[in-house]
Amino acid sequence: MTAHLCLEKVDWQADVHWFDFEDLCLLLDVNSGAVHIIDDATRAVLEELRTHQVRASLSEKDCLNFIPQSSRQWGRETVQEVCRELAQKQAEGSLFTVDSVGQSYRPPRPTLQALCLHVSHDCNMRCRYCFADGGPFGGAAGLMDRETGLKAIDFLFANAGSRPRVEVDFFGGEPLLNFQVVKELIDYGREKAQASGKKISYTLTTNSLALTPAVSRYLIDNELSVILSLDGRRQVHDANRRNIKGEGTYDLIVPRQQYFVKEQGHRDYWVRGTYTRQNLDFSNDALHMVELGFRYLSLEPVVAGTEAEYAIRGEDLPYLAEEYKRLAAAYLQAKADGQPFSFFHFNIDLSGGPCLLKRLSGCGAGTSYLAVTPKGELYPCHQLVGQQEYCLGNVREGILKPELQENFRQAHVYNKPACLSCWARFFCSGGCHAANLAATGRLDEPAAIACELQKMRLQAAIYIQAKEKANLCN
Repeated sequence: MTAHLCLEKVDWQADVHWFDFEDLCLLLDVNSGAVHIIDDATRAVLEELRTHQVRASLSEKDCLNFIPQSSRQWGRETVQEVCRELAQKQAEGSLFTVDSVGQSYRPPRPTLQALCLHVSHDCNMRCRYCFADGGPFGGAAGLMDRETGLKAIDFLFANAGSRPRVEVDFFGGEPLLNFQVVKELIDYGREKAQASGKKISYTLTTNSLALTPAVSRYLIDNELSVILSLDGRRQVHDANRRNIKGEGTYDLIVPRQQYFVKEQGHRDYWVRGTYTRQNLDFSNDALHMVELGFRYLSLEPVVAGTEAEYAIRGEDLPYLAEEYKRLAAAYLQAKADGQPFSFFHFNIDLSGGPCLLKRLSGCGAGTSYLAVTPKGELYPCHQLVGQQEYCLGNVREGILKPELQENFRQAHVYNKPACLSCWARFFCSGGCHAANLAATGRLDEPAAIACELQKMRLQAAIYIQAKEKANLCN
């Protein structure tokens, strides 16, 4: 072994993670994001080193002394070769790396980048699992007026600092119920962007009932990124996503969504669905979307209290793990067949560097991202709208509860005790703030089920990247 295997600073739980996924055993170096395909002998050596919690600088002879069981099982020469390979990867900076950020990390000061504009607290659908309570978020139904929208845009630019780009997401309720105001705010935002030397981008989330050809043409011509809501198969979608008369909406919205993506040229959209305990076989819903002609997909677990019959439970997790494996296999097969599709949660960045720093605080809720109600109230994110204890202020007076904003600023992964030893911490930043609050009542305590689902998705994504990198897709 030309180099020592330096394990003095290794945290065996936090710094490395290996796992089986389908036909591969994969080793993730958590701090660098490097992924290695390993064989059974390498796994055995790592298991024994972890079992004994070895933290030392090991020569070739030392390795044999520290892992006698592996030496007996695989032979001295094989184990020596494994240790040489591990030392080489460490020397290359792709294994047993240390966290170079944690001791010095300080979250950035609040500088606004994105607003979620709730232009409508009304809806033309009554979805079974809707966290917005049918549109009004527990309050009175209503639409954002033009003046409030303009104030919100002003607030965004006034608090964006030196950021070169800002974003606005039109949300609801159903934002197309207030389409005229949406159009006016798009024009105003572009004027502000030009005057300030910034760029502005827009996203609109719609249930598609009001997505007429004329509306589609406007969204396409004005280059909006559009999120189209669809839960998958007809029976699954219609069980949860119904109009105000209680009727299913699949047959109404699918043709409109297909028209939109065809006219748009399959460029900047996502078809987003929700899966519940009633359709744990959600991979079939994703593949149904592909059959309908959609190529950019996202399926999210339902956000619901444990009392809801459709809420995901701990006992469902083994089944869901197999579903993510099924979807990963279908993803790779589709790519090999020349008909690829994109699944949102399989698109991960394994690198460190600047992207890692951005991930430490998650989505930026409460600091770089805020939600605005039709009345102009400011909330940390769209899922907390209507919960008055989380109202930060309003677009006219600004932030009125800086101490609450500071709580969200400090809710980064290094301030979440349960995350410090978790291999997934740099990918999920400790989970969704709103989900954590709903499940545990705390910003610094992750929601257990959401955490396990995140790990499933990450392992599937890592597997896909490893297969693609090694050209093992066929």
